[in-house]
Amino acid sequence: MHIEKVNIYPTNMPFQGDFPHSRRNALVAQNLVAEVIADKGRVVGYGEGAPRMYVTGETQEKAVKSAAGLIAEELFPWDLVDVSQIWAFVDRLSGEKSINTAVCCIEMALLDALSKAQGKSMMEYFPGDFCGDKVFYGATVPLASRERVAEVCKIIDGLKIKKLRLKMGVSYEKNREIVQVVKEFFGDHCDLRIDANGAWDFSLAVKHLALIRDYDIKVVEQPLMPGDPKIIDLAKNTDRYGITLMADESACTLREVQKIMDEGFYKMVNVRLSKCGGFRNSLRIIDTLRRSGYAFQIGCQLGESGVLSAAGRILCLLCKDAKYHDGSYDKFLLKENVTEEFVSFGLGGQASALDGLGLGVKVNIDSLKRLSAPFGPVSLRRP
Repeated sequence: MHIEKVNIYPTNMPFQGDFPHSRRNALVAQNLVAEVIADKGRVVGYGEGAPRMYVTGETQEKAVKSAAGLIAEELFPWDLVDVSQIWAFVDRLSGEKSINTAVCCIEMALLDALSKAQGKSMMEYFPGDFCGDKVFYGATVPLASRERVAEVCKIIDGLKIKKLRLKMGVSYEKNREIVQVVKEFFGDHCDLRIDANGAWDFSLAVKHLALIRDYDIKVVEQPLMPGDPKIIDLAKNTDRYGITLMADESACTLREVQKIMDEGFYKMVNVRLSKCGGFRNSLRIIDTLRRSGYAFQIGCQLGESGVLSAAGRILCLLCKDAKYHDGSYDKFLLKENVTEEFVSFGLGGQASALDGLGLGVKVNIDSLKRLSAPFGPVSLRRP
């Protein structure tokens, strides 16, 4: 496969409604989509990244520049004939989280293009030791008003999903209200996790312990900011009540995950493609966790288009041993999409592999261009 050009589109994905959390309250998700054009336009591959400043320190502008820099690397595989070239290219990169979104975006576009050129699904490039034929997604409840939370709960209840992730903020009273509304809808017939996105300090986290225990909340995701030394004391308190702490923003690279495992304060890790730098890096993290018997979940970024949702579906299917699976929310969250189809799930959160070559979705180039206006793509041609 002879690559002629790569376009990087900064995109603004508009939400259907209000879906805030403690670190984000925006009407659009600022992502980037890479377009690999090869063999005189006969093969086109797509990849997506979702830069979030509070996760990896990447803004959309910075991620676009990083992606352009990756394409300009001397070892970028302009002549691509085997997937091993993609893995070798990714392996030579720095491994720093400051480029993870860009790496995810470019790696995915190369994989999509190559698998289309070779007439296969992207799934075929990965080992199937832990592969399942179905995934059962959970659902997320936003940090919102009582009315909005009730509205979201009604949708979730209609879908018969029982694994719920509740976004938490810095107001104890507000957080308690959200938990109470959810319990009013689902009673004891649900598996509850809460996610503070690192917004709490130690005293606020301790204040929530009684609430967490009384409402039988199983997992607390990223309660404190990455690097907060008080995680040691919090872990002692949560261990006493059998509560699992899950790392998210603290676990963006293999090096960070190895540190988490050595310290032992977090007992679970949230792996997300964009956060962790694509398939190669994410699966390396997951294999490390598996070997040590560490629990993990497959997560997603708020505001993923159908491109990143399709990639997340592949990762979920490759990891039937994950404790939880989140993603494929674009039908429920986005007003517009860059793909012809929304990537979603059915009753119980059930979903299976997407049909077709590559990622299994078709990008609408008109929608992509419109959602990237007025910026337009950054284009890099074969040197």
